[in-house]
Amino acid sequence: MRTFKDVEFRGEPIMFAAWPGMGNVGIIAIDYMRTKLGAMPFAEIDMTPFFIPDAIIVKDGLAQLPEIPGAVFHYVRDPAMIFFESSAQIGGRSGITIIKAILDVAVQFNVRKIYTAAAFSQPMSHNDESIIMAACNNPELLPTITEHRIEPMPEGQIAGQNGLLLGIAASQSIDACCVLGTIPSFAANLSYPKASLSVLRTFESMLGISIDLADLAESVEIVDQHLAAIEDRIREYFPQAIENSGDEEGDEDNDHGQIREMSHDEVPRYIMDKIERLFTVVNNDRSKAADLKNELDRWNLYELYEHRFLDIFRKKNDLDPEDDPSEGNGI
Repeated sequence: MRTFKDVEFRGEPIMFAAWPGMGNVGIIAIDYMRTKLGAMPFAEIDMTPFFIPDAIIVKDGLAQLPEIPGAVFHYVRDPAMIFFESSAQIGGRSGITIIKAILDVAVQFNVRKIYTAAAFSQPMSHNDESIIMAACNNPELLPTITEHRIEPMPEGQIAGQNGLLLGIAASQSIDACCVLGTIPSFAANLSYPKASLSVLRTFESMLGISIDLADLAESVEIVDQHLAAIEDRIREYFPQAIENSGDEEGDEDNDHGQIREMSHDEVPRYIMDKIERLFTVVNNDRSKAADLKNELDRWNLYELYEHRFLDIFRKKNDLDPEDDPSEGNGI
């Protein structure tokens, strides 16, 4: 940890933490809020000991190692807030170490509540509004969030540090909550600012703050144009993956369909072959499980393969802390 500015707060600040994930929903929302509130940097975590590159960057034939990810703390005094953002998810024991360093900062400044944000993939159209859900590490928080039209997250898991922080914070008696926005399953590997916008509107309501959301709303309109083209391609090649949201006779007010979950038989053969290859890879190297899970989520096949996926981690009853099994729908 390197601190380059002493910071004091009059009260107990709220902390936000964000990492990249599905749709980049959390990192887009929290980075946007930090920027609009004028937060200033005051400390950083040196990621050099934790980052192990698995590829090189090549440009014009010249190869070089990727840059070390950033992991920076920012602050704003009014309202009293601390923001932590990292440009990379680090798994295993190193990820736990990073979260503990974040919580050390929270304890130092008497933070009593931490928020993360993530995506919840759904069979939906990009035209649909994102539903906001939440998962909290303290049952006493649930009644307060439902007052703001937030649904408790149903059964599932939240992958990576956006979720893991909640469990570790509970061990230090720090309340933590992950706010999730629904995104179309086909957009899991794309940036989806529409859900980020819904998350920020929720934070405005919950915290009684005001954020200028005009720039993000403009980005949503631009991205929607690209998503519309992608969805049209899905309709063209996989019409069985679309079901009408309106009546069978048609609905003049509803000109789009809703992406529904695909069955095994409806998925293209080359995708099924790719999934089988990924199962083979993960059987030999469980650190690659996220790649397999992302592919299953992309085609809404996780439920079909769930037992087979989890069996990889049950073999010999030797699950190692470095491994990261099922990541669920949230990330």
